[in-house]
Amino acid sequence: MVLLVFVDLDPDLAALDALGGFFVLRTGVPPRGPLPTLARAYTAREVDHPGEVYGDPIIFRVRKVADGLRAPETRIAVSVAQQALAARLWSVALGAAALYGHLPDLDPELVRWDPDGSAPDDLWLSEVRALPASAIGTVVSEGHLGPLEAALRSRYRVSQGLLRGNAASALTGAWRQLDRWARTHDRTDVADRARTLAVGLLRGPGLAGPLGPRTLRRRSCCLYYRLPGGGLCGDCCFDRAPDRTAGRRGSPRS
Repeated sequence: MVLLVFVDLDPDLAALDALGGFFVLRTGVPPRGPLPTLARAYTAREVDHPGEVYGDPIIFRVRKVADGLRAPETRIAVSVAQQALAARLWSVALGAAALYGHLPDLDPELVRWDPDGSAPDDLWLSEVRALPASAIGTVVSEGHLGPLEAALRSRYRVSQGLLRGNAASALTGAWRQLDRWARTHDRTDVADRARTLAVGLLRGPGLAGPLGPRTLRRRSCCLYYRLPGGGLCGDCCFDRAPDRTAGRRGSPRS
């Protein structure tokens, strides 16, 4: 159980805006009207909400991503959608923890999500409540990434290794972006806090194995190279894109 720390956060979390789109977290009521909470997204099924626009928000989002990217396989869209949402959650949490010294409570019941939004994923926080920075693993890994992984694996045939690789890669991406911003703006305190938190998280449950410990290169592939015009990510496990026609594979790194 995470204990609340009664520290005043900026009620609009405006400091996060300077870090870039993945770090922004809007607060209050979405202007488009009611949106599903992430808690519902992790548990809903279309058969439980027939006729609703977002009957199953996860399936709705994966279909939207698949159509937008012209994904030849559903599992590619699943991977891209999951990594994008993981990147948003890590960015918000790590950015707030590094800037404010604590983070907003991202309880899935408090976070609303627009499955029909553009990238980065559109998130809204219903109520701003402060948590200690040390709660970041519980808040993101246990509160979101675990339930998201379970939801995706129950709906699609996608490997746990791929999803956990995405989660770890999303964390390192948020860390790198935050570190660049901090050093550009002479905020070594922010850079130091971000590093301490990120390194600790990457040694924790579910995140310790997917990346090489020294290189932070992935041990699994996110499948982005299989999209039309797709290439290799910066932390890809491959040295070159696998040749799908000839059936040859590149050399994965650990």
